[in-house]
This record gives sequence, structure tokens and C-alpha cells, in this order.
Amino acid sequence: MKKSFYEKRSYRSLFKGENLSFFNICVYETDLTIGISEARIRENNQAEDNQVKDSKVKDSQTNDSQTKGSQAKNSAGKELVQEDLLKTTQNLVRKYRQYIEDYIRIHPEFLTSLEPIIPKSGAAIIVNRMCEAAMKAGVGPMAAVAGAIGQMVGQELLKYYEEVIIENGGDIFIKTNSVRKVGVYAGKSPLSEKIAIKIQPHHTPAGVCTSSGTVGHSLSFGKADAAVIISRDAFLADAAATAVCNRVKCPADIEKALKFASEIEGVDGALIIIDDKMGAWGDIEITGF
Repeated sequence: MKKSFYEKRSYRSLFKGENLSFFNICVYETDLTIGISEARIRENNQAEDNQVKDSKVKDSQTNDSQTKGSQAKNSAGKELVQEDLLKTTQNLVRKYRQYIEDYIRIHPEFLTSLEPIIPKSGAAIIVNRMCEAAMKAGVGPMAAVAGAIGQMVGQELLKYYEEVIIENGGDIFIKTNSVRKVGVYAGKSPLSEKIAIKIQPHHTPAGVCTSSGTVGHSLSFGKADAAVIISRDAFLADAAATAVCNRVKCPADIEKALKFASEIEGVDGALIIIDDKMGAWGDIEITGF
């Protein structure tokens, strides 16, 4: 997980959500857009609530992270993101990245393997769960890294906020109290930005993760414009999306790839787009973008 180039994600300009405020966090190549609810979970420690004040957070850069677009606005246009929230979230991302980096330093095969591996005794929870998800999907453990960090950070933020959405390069962890739509970006496919997946509150927390053989710089052996997986486990959704995308070389492969997805324990739904063709399976509700 060494420092790499930053690729602008223009689709993020489409992000919106009622009662949500958005901000960005970037720690090396871990580049997240995070939406949080305006409603905080009340805790016994009232002092913590008193620390939250409306403030304007300027873009900042440290030796290991950069925050971009750190002003989030609610429906009234009021600046809502606080420095304490920003710093807390940065620290969470650093913490979970560090667990992975420390493990890779001792066991470099975790970074490079394209096949499932068994974690060593004493590995951090995030490492163990990445290996577990990879085993179910039949891919290397790093195929689950975006969903892993999104879910681990999201679960921490849910201790304070009722709703959290974390987007990490096409991989989403979501906990919502209202029906929301997740649009599907599929590169040059004519179906790109034409359809969305409707997410019901009772189906969350969940992972909605996308792999593509034509969009982005992530390693893929397939040619699907978008392979989307829905699971209650974002680790698994990420790993399974990679595995499914790897199996799609042409439109004729959609059916067998969906069958493969249906056989992965813990996968709730799948959507595949390649060129102008689309197929779906499972508990997945498709709607307009």
C-alpha cells in the first residue's frame, strides 16, 4: 500500500443525500467520500456533544494525508463539517491502513497474492476478515481492501451518527434510515448513469461494491463495465465484485457470472453491465438514475 497517483473521481459531483453532509478524506491512495447524518447519537457523555461546533475546515495536508473538499453543506447550505470529526476520521483511516501495512511488511504475499491465503496467527481483525472474504470469493485478500476500510471506518462513525455512507473508489458501505439510490457508473457503456440500485433501510448496514475491467486502475481480468455486488458484509461485496468481474469477457458471460455470484455465501444480489447488455440476480431493486 505505497503512495500512488491520485485519479480525480468526477462522478462524486453527483453525490447528494437528504439530511446528509459530505466531506472527503485522503490518506495516500485511500480516498474516501463520507456522508453523515445531521442527527448525532446522544451519549451519556454530554461533553462530547459540546465539542461539536459549526466550523469551516480548510483544505490541509500532512506528511501522510491530504484532505480535499472538506466543506460539507446541509440542505440550507450551512457548513457542517467540524475539525474534530475530520481528524477523527483521518485517524481511523490511518489506523486500519496501518494494520494492513504492518501485516504486509512481515507477510508480503498478502499484498501480491491473487489467490486466497490463510492469515497468520495474531493477525488484526481487518486482515482476518479480508482473508475470509477472499476465501469465499476465490480471489486474493487485497481484492477486499476498499470495502474493508470503508466498513471498519463506517462502523466506528456509527457510534456517533445515525447514518453513514462511505464511498471508496466505487465501493460503498452504507447505513441509512431512509430509502436511497446508488447510481451505477459503467464507463462508456450506454447504460452508464442511467440506472440505480434502490437501497432499503432494513437491508443496511451493507456493502454495495463495484468492480470494472474498463474503468479505473484496479487489477481486473474481466471486461465488464460494471460488476456490482450487494452484501451485508462490505468485505465480501468488494471481493466478490472482483471475482464476478473477472468472469465477464463478453456479454455472453453475464449469465454464468451471475450464477457464480449466487453461489457465494453472503452475497445478496448482483448486477453486471457490459457494453449495452445488463443482467441481475438476487435481492436487488433497479430503478432510474
